[in-house]
Amino acid sequence: MKKHNFSAGPCILPEEVLKKASEAIINFNDDNLSLIEISHRSKSFVDVMEKARSLSLELLGLENKGYKALFLQGGASLEFLMVAYNLLNKKAAYLNTGTWANKAQKEAKAFGETVEVASSKDKNFSYIPKGYSIPEDADYFHCTSNNTVAGTQIKAFPETNVSLVCDMSSDIFSRQLDFEKFDLIYAGAQKNMGPAGTTLVIIKEEILGKVERHIPSMLDYQIHINSDSMFNTPSVFAVYVSMLTLQWLKDLGGIPFIEEVNNKKAALLYNEIDRNPLFKGVVEKEDRSNMNATFVLTDENLKETFDKMWTDAGISGINGHRSVGGYRASMYNALPLYSVQALVDVMQELERTQK
Repeated sequence: MKKHNFSAGPCILPEEVLKKASEAIINFNDDNLSLIEISHRSKSFVDVMEKARSLSLELLGLENKGYKALFLQGGASLEFLMVAYNLLNKKAAYLNTGTWANKAQKEAKAFGETVEVASSKDKNFSYIPKGYSIPEDADYFHCTSNNTVAGTQIKAFPETNVSLVCDMSSDIFSRQLDFEKFDLIYAGAQKNMGPAGTTLVIIKEEILGKVERHIPSMLDYQIHINSDSMFNTPSVFAVYVSMLTLQWLKDLGGIPFIEEVNNKKAALLYNEIDRNPLFKGVVEKEDRSNMNATFVLTDENLKETFDKMWTDAGISGINGHRSVGGYRASMYNALPLYSVQALVDVMQELERTQK
């Protein structure tokens, strides 16, 4: 029996997606060739790329609204650089909510002034700052919607006339938002969409072409758009699996459906964290992530016992990020509700052993 996979990334994937992907490795489209040995310029793969891009826009409600979808390489970490390369003329505003937001801002400093409008570093990134002001003369405002390390999530995005850029790597396609508010969204596939190796970029084309610097071809969004996301050899397998996952989500009922499921999973686990005296959450309740629940034991002497219990129960991947410790249960789209119940059962069993 497969383990209950709470890994923060690479993420859990739907069983039917894994099955189709494994079949394609042997024989893709009944062509008696493997997916990973066909030409990326063949009609078979071009169709995959087109479908993946189309599904991305469809699920986000951004079809025919001036947006383009790209599948690029380098992860969100390269997007930290590409965003600034393509958009930063003089000044950019950044919200610092954790490790990845901080790294994004660091990369942008090489291209111009960065203004940190707010930070939650003072409390170890355990909350989302609010009530901050965004400079009107900023070229763009950058935020990270969900913070996998700390376990926080932005619930309300700012109203601004400045271009809104968001790293949605760990909660893309997990909840309904007004995606038209954003001018650029990027997300590494391995958090909630597919295997590592490709990065989804959704961009409103009209915001491009406004910087004066020369942009190297591989880092130029417009070149990738003009090339239909095929300027260089794409990550064929990662794009294909992402396409399968997006189709799986569409068939279920899209983002409205999965958001309900995700809310149930989060409520189940957080209710147990708050009820059980042996555990406590580490972030402000109003800012808790529905994707990554972070918590600690109230008595560290129970760690060895608890770790053995959840391991014996077939649970995997709940150790906290190496920089913060504790526990982190990542509940991405493909994680079933019964896996969360399995973790809750172990937490309750630990409580019973202490009575």
